[in-house]
Amino acid sequence: MNNNINRRQALRATALIGTAAVLGASELQAAQTPVKGKTPPLSAAEITAIEAAMGKKGTYKVDEATHTTPLPRNDLKMTVKGDAVPIPFGFGGWASIKKTVDGKTAMLMSDTVLLQEEVNPMISAAHANGLEISAIHNHFFYEDPRIFYMHLHGMGSPAELAKKFAATIRQSKLSPANQSSQTAASGPTGKENFDIPALDAIVKHSGTVNGPTYKYTVGRDDLTIMAMGAEMTAAIGLNSWASFAGTKDKAHIAGDIAMLQPEVNAVIKALRQNNLEVVALHNHMLGDDPHMIFLHYYGQGPATTLAQGFRAALNELGKHGKTMDHTKH
Repeated sequence: MNNNINRRQALRATALIGTAAVLGASELQAAQTPVKGKTPPLSAAEITAIEAAMGKKGTYKVDEATHTTPLPRNDLKMTVKGDAVPIPFGFGGWASIKKTVDGKTAMLMSDTVLLQEEVNPMISAAHANGLEISAIHNHFFYEDPRIFYMHLHGMGSPAELAKKFAATIRQSKLSPANQSSQTAASGPTGKENFDIPALDAIVKHSGTVNGPTYKYTVGRDDLTIMAMGAEMTAAIGLNSWASFAGTKDKAHIAGDIAMLQPEVNAVIKALRQNNLEVVALHNHMLGDDPHMIFLHYYGQGPATTLAQGFRAALNELGKHGKTMDHTKH
């Protein structure tokens, strides 16, 4: 038995002992387990306040009670392995806000797309505005210019969080006010670039066309993941995704797999067996329970072949248990 109990575990144990004194066993279990999908909704006034602070309309996913502001880096011209790739391929950041399950406060999670020289100024701005850094890492190999991704989080009312985040990015290219308002150049969309029915049949999900790209976003509906009192769901970053750029015969794939710790090496093995490159392995969140690990991957080739690699990775999720138990191997 591991005797190294951290402060959070000790506080949790103390709280549960106190709760057990007044609740029966079944009531105690119910008190510890959030009801999946029961996050209180954001009100119309709260959504209006978020969008006013952000300076941009977002999207509200009703079934996850989550508002998301997209933050694409349309000021950048990106290449991967020398090929020009569109910003929706994997260079679009976001900030999402949802309430905690008790409805008493709200949580912000964000993924920001930054040039190397922008990382530390953003750290300073986030701390100055009361937000925290939960991760800094790469998502790609071979990209030019070099890009890093920084995850921010915070707690407060929805309006407060939006104001804090807007103040954090105000001097950066992330801010909607500092992005060009010009529309993307016309051309073939993901619908024309790829055989979407063939891809959907392989992945066993439907994706979304975003300009010249096609993207799958797959949540972890088999899990209940909590962080800072909020339920982590697909709309607030707990998802596996695959984005396709290029054409059906010469495609790029980039994506992310959201894993429990026992699933990590099975997913890595599946990706490598399908000739997809593992480019990063890291956390995105702090305080998530159970703790999630995220893996980024990349590949080139026929789109259907790449889709088979993504599906092989998804097949490993949910198969390997929720705890690391080497005695069962």
